Formats: sequence, C-alpha cells, structure tokens
Amino acid sequence: MTAASENSARTVLITGTSSGIGLAAAVAAARAGWRTVATMRDTGRADALRKAAAEAGVDIDVRRLDVVDEDSVTAAVEGVIADYGRLDAVVNNAGAGHLGTLELDDLADVRRVMEVNFFGVLNVSKAALPHLRATGGRLITVTSVGGVVGQPFNEAYCAAKFAVEGYMESLAPVAGALGVSVSVVEPGAVATEFVSNIGLDVDARVAAAGPYAGALRHYIDRTTTQFLDGSAQTAAGAAESVMEALTADRPAFRLQTTQWARDFTGAKLADLDGSAVLGITGSWVG
Repeated sequence: MTAASENSARTVLITGTSSGIGLAAAVAAARAGWRTVATMRDTGRADALRKAAAEAGVDIDVRRLDVVDEDSVTAAVEGVIADYGRLDAVVNNAGAGHLGTLELDDLADVRRVMEVNFFGVLNVSKAALPHLRATGGRLITVTSVGGVVGQPFNEAYCAAKFAVEGYMESLAPVAGALGVSVSVVEPGAVATEFVSNIGLDVDARVAAAGPYAGALRHYIDRTTTQFLDGSAQTAAGAAESVMEALTADRPAFRLQTTQWARDFTGAKLADLDGSAVLGITGSWVG
C-alpha cells in the first residue's frame, strides 16, 4: 500500500477496548476495512484484544488513552493525526458502572462516575471534533438503555448516561450543520465483564444497606438472573449497532441494540407522566 493510499484510509478511534463492546467493535471495524486505533487506560490489559485481532486476521493499533485525563486524550488524538493524517470517526465506549443509592453513596463516588461516563466522553469528543469536521466524520457514543430509563440503585450511572444523551442530542444538529454525524448506541443487558468490573461483594453490600437491604437484594437477584440466564446480549451483537452507526449512509441519532432495548426505551419515550416506567422499575425492587 502506498503512502497516499494509507493516508486516504478511513481511521476510527475507539475508547475502552480492553473487553466487551469496545473490543468487539474494534475487531469488527478492522474487519470492515477501517484503520482502527483501539485505546484503553491500561495497555497492559490488551492481550484479549490482540488475541481477538489475531484470530480475525486483522491489524489493530493499540494505544493508551485515559478519558478523564485531558493531556492523555490530547496526546492520543494528536498522535493519530500525526501518524495517519486524518480521523474519520470516534466511538466513545469507555465507561464505569456503579451500584448504590443516594442516602448510602459517597458523593465523591458519584462524581467519579460522572467524570468517566460524562466528562470523559466530552474530553474525547472535544479533542476529536476539529478533525471530524475536516473529514465529515462521525461521533458515536455507546450509552445504555440507562440513558433513557432511570433504574433502581443505578442513580449515578443513569444520571451520567442521561447527561451524555442530552448533550449529544443537543450537539447533533450543531455538529450536523458542519458535516459531522452524531449518534448514540443504547445496549440493554450485555454479557461482558462490565458487571463484574463494578467489583460488587453482594453479601457485604446488602449487609451494609440498612433499610434498603431488602430492595437491594431483590434488585441484585433480578439483575443477576438477567445476566446469567442467557437473555443478555453478546458484546459482538451490541457491536453490530456500533458498526451500523459507523457505516450507514444516514445513521439514526439513537440506535438500540436489541428488540428488548427498543421496547424498553420506547416505553419511556411514550410515557408522558412517568407512570409506565415506574410501574416497570418498581417491580425490580420488590
């Protein structure tokens, strides 16, 4: 391949690629012919990605990027431009889970959730936008059905995802006027390491929950069943919606990754007084 053809190849930067949806999306993008820059906070955790890329027969450029560190974000984006000359798409996938409720939470923990899931997305998007404008590129953010429907014991996580969705929905027409397409991808339950990465000691958490113990136990039992009974979507399945946002001629702003996610978010979007949603989520806590 000549230097000229290398410079004309489409380049995508994806965050949070050490596991789950980010890993699957990175491999899928590379297989689709994108020059794929897969980033993560700790490149020492890249073995699973490199193995998946080797098995798929694709090359992936693994780089460090910590979404909450503006200098790290700037260095990563500038490095892509220096090496490849262009940036055609960004997939904001990096995120952090959190289980808790207001009375029991330390607000410092809530702020950390917001830093990763909201401000981290803004850090990457802000650094990338000048380059996406230059290529008529795409800005894609993996949010969650939790960015549409508030869920018990996920107040901080849902608040951050709501914030991302509101920000991107507001940004979309502004960026679109300058040629940049903005989309959000909304998975439901996905069988990835994301849940285990919360680091939840169930018995200890319930024991410390005081008056919330019964509701928390009910919620955890219900949610664990959802992730273990086979109803959770695969990361590769969720990555298909990321690829739709990346490759469709006119991608939708909001893409759900399963019919369940479409039904769940649809109930909220049609629920003018909130009673339908609270009827659903109230059953999750007993």
